[in-house]
Amino acid sequence: MLTRRQSLGLLAAGLPALHLRAKAAPSLAPKPLVFAHRGASALRPEHTLASYARAMMDGADFIEPDLVMTKDGHLVVRHESNIAGTTDVADHPEFASRHRSLKIDGRVETGWFTTDFTLAELKTLRARERLSTIRVHNTRYDDHFEIPTFDEVIEQVAAQSAATGKVFGLVPEIKHSTHFNSLGLNPEAAFLQTIAAHEYTRQAPLEVQSFETGNLGRIRADVLSINPQARLMLLMGERKDVPPDLLAAGKTTTFGDLMTPDGLKEVRRYADVIGPSNTDLIPRDSKGAWLEPSTLVTDAHRAGLLVHSYTARPENHFLPAQLRSNAGDAARNPKGMIAELHRYLDMGIDGFFTDDPALGRRAVDDTI
Repeated sequence: MLTRRQSLGLLAAGLPALHLRAKAAPSLAPKPLVFAHRGASALRPEHTLASYARAMMDGADFIEPDLVMTKDGHLVVRHESNIAGTTDVADHPEFASRHRSLKIDGRVETGWFTTDFTLAELKTLRARERLSTIRVHNTRYDDHFEIPTFDEVIEQVAAQSAATGKVFGLVPEIKHSTHFNSLGLNPEAAFLQTIAAHEYTRQAPLEVQSFETGNLGRIRADVLSINPQARLMLLMGERKDVPPDLLAAGKTTTFGDLMTPDGLKEVRRYADVIGPSNTDLIPRDSKGAWLEPSTLVTDAHRAGLLVHSYTARPENHFLPAQLRSNAGDAARNPKGMIAELHRYLDMGIDGFFTDDPALGRRAVDDTI
């Protein structure tokens, strides 16, 4: 079947809207972008150089490193400061005394935290698969890979670009900004210093993400002075949740408030893109079945914002009920993930994060 956009394109050209995707005329609009969510994390442990390498081989347009801080002020790549579930830190008796509870972004967590380690100490650890019961195949790579620094990821992407002739974008996320600043660290300053130090990040496509509102506004001019083509993305959490910086300031504005037409106009003052979850595009019921789509994509476009949604994953566990196969909760279901993405692409999203960039590439190339 043709997508709605393909059908409209054919009708505009005076041609019948045939029910064949492969025969569709190419769109004049830019292809939606494929963002490698923590690398090719469905196939390799997340946020490892192996995961990023696989993502670039598999057709990603952008690579996503999530950035957290070390005790001595370095930016390393982990999804959160708590590394209990993504490293072998629990197997290091020399670090046992650092196990503790810490409040981050309004929630108490227990584990080991990057801000209690120097970079040299973190380099003694090895990465592990976070979703070990769903992605059992990834556990064979446990303990093989170091925790990379942001500098190392930039160097890897630049080298792959030079080797292949394809320019890969970077979509780094500055994590836990308010929390890190409360500890006397400055992730924004470290980030700006890093992207300024590399020729690649001064010139290549760059999209800076945060779940916080204030830091995007603070660094916007500096980011653009380093890389004029850069964009800034406000990631959007649960509709009932308050962004961490606003929560720390005692404010009550929720992500849901920011998703309204008026809220989106405010977001446009400091961001170019929103990053909502896929369930904000099409909500699900208590059994995981799709409900009626929201108007978020249309509302964001009217406010002048692009929409890059998260996260397309290839396992039944993450798919809407209508698209799951009978193979079991943890089973891979490429057909289901591609069908899910086709629905969002037909709604007009400008890009998406996926744990399996090869399938994301197929979805985009089949749709446009």
